[in-house]
Amino acid sequence: MNPIYVCGHRNPDTDSIVSAMAYAALNNALGDHNYVAAMLGQPNDECRFLLERFGFEPPLLLSTVRTQVRDIEFDTPPTVGEQVSVSHAWQILHDHRNLSAIPVTREDGTLYGMITAGSVAESDMESITNPSVQNVPVFNLLSALEGHIVNTEEDMFDAVSGEVVIALPHTGEALRGVKEGSIILCGEQEDVIDEALRKKASCIIICQGKAPEKYLGIHSDSCIIVSPCDAYRAARLIYQSIPVSRIAQTEDLVYFHLNDFIDDVRETVLQSRYRAYPILDHRNRVVGTLSRYHLLRPRRKRVVLMDHNEKSQSIPGLDQAEIIAIIDHHRLADVQTGHPVFMRNEPVGSTTTIVATMFQERGLQPSEKLAGLMAAAILSDTVLFKSPTCTARDKRMAERLARIAGLDLDTLGREMFSAASSADKPIEALLNTDFKEFHIAGHALGISQITCLDTDSILARLDELLPAMEKLKALRGYDLVLVMLTDVLRCGTELVFLGEEESIRQAFDVKAVSGQPVFLQDVVSRKKQIVPALAALWG
Repeated sequence: MNPIYVCGHRNPDTDSIVSAMAYAALNNALGDHNYVAAMLGQPNDECRFLLERFGFEPPLLLSTVRTQVRDIEFDTPPTVGEQVSVSHAWQILHDHRNLSAIPVTREDGTLYGMITAGSVAESDMESITNPSVQNVPVFNLLSALEGHIVNTEEDMFDAVSGEVVIALPHTGEALRGVKEGSIILCGEQEDVIDEALRKKASCIIICQGKAPEKYLGIHSDSCIIVSPCDAYRAARLIYQSIPVSRIAQTEDLVYFHLNDFIDDVRETVLQSRYRAYPILDHRNRVVGTLSRYHLLRPRRKRVVLMDHNEKSQSIPGLDQAEIIAIIDHHRLADVQTGHPVFMRNEPVGSTTTIVATMFQERGLQPSEKLAGLMAAAILSDTVLFKSPTCTARDKRMAERLARIAGLDLDTLGREMFSAASSADKPIEALLNTDFKEFHIAGHALGISQITCLDTDSILARLDELLPAMEKLKALRGYDLVLVMLTDVLRCGTELVFLGEEESIRQAFDVKAVSGQPVFLQDVVSRKKQIVPALAALWG
């Protein structure tokens, strides 16, 4: 069944990851087992600590929802081994008339080549101008002719070669002009069989009859086969007994892998003229074929957006996906859908609060472990209930979840924020721990928020932080880059920024200098205090 990916935003924080996990768990518990929690980046230190603390593995790391080959309903035709006969391959093509080609595979399942009805027909026509075969496996030949060998068991034959000759009854010398080592097809004609033995035929096929008594158990270098087929049919079957590998296309093959993107596949298909293309898995084993018509209406990945509704914060390839639902507590932004979807956007401090409410509405209580993780996510996003985004409902829900998990919220809060404030991390990692991009009234800005118990240790690395901010600003073309060092104990934020000084001065009524920290008392929320202040200034 096609999974539904529940995705938080890029550079995920604890609330983003936990709300996705909880929403997937809720829907799966209610009977729909297709929901898969996903994250768009590695969890930060705080989230890793909490996942380990409550015994959870991180969700699936998802890099894109662009439509891939694995998303389309491609064909899964039979495959044939490189040593099977052409007649067997032809029978498969005949039985599956909707197939234009079938893959030829090696013993380990990897791709050897492709066989089509056209290549079988071409080989058959060539046998008219060149009526000879080389090294036809005897096993293939006996199977095609429904025959058996009458030689003594001591005579061992692996393959036969030679020009194929049908010996018709006529007056005069039998097999006049026939070359030594030919494959002779005849009836119960002892004079022809004797002459064929004298001329050292590689194979003698007795058609529509039985071998005369004198040849039963004979010791000879010529393989003597008895077949119920008439001579003409037997001759055609000889040519069709060759291994399919000899006529399969093995050069200039065009194939795709399950993870290839449909956009790229479509471009390749438009530049080639094949009717079917093999599909390989990560081990290069054949798993199916696709044709042009598979690309007309590919099946899209299905996603639920958690804790965001802004394209710049969402997963790459979103325009190729089908959005099933949006659960968020931020401002409405620019995500568009092609049809109505379930959307729940509420003015609370944490998306996890919304998901916990949905558990309650459905009469389902989360497990102790999940309840503890959800309580921690609410604490994280509301900064221990000190954020202006925090509501009474956030606090009530966190306390209820803590009771289920048997936790003390104050102790849990100090543990998690201590884990998050690892100032010895590489500066780029710190900068990207909780980073979001915004586009407001023609202004592009990036805001990183680092929540900790002590900002001094990070401010001591200002000479490292500023060059990393400048590099990010230039690389992404931002007008403004801000780093919020949110101090939980002081209930405020040391703001470091690069860019429009006047905008910061007017928005927050402070004496601000680009590259110098400025403390904003009681400012702890990016969503409700930083972004709205700049948006109001810029109109």
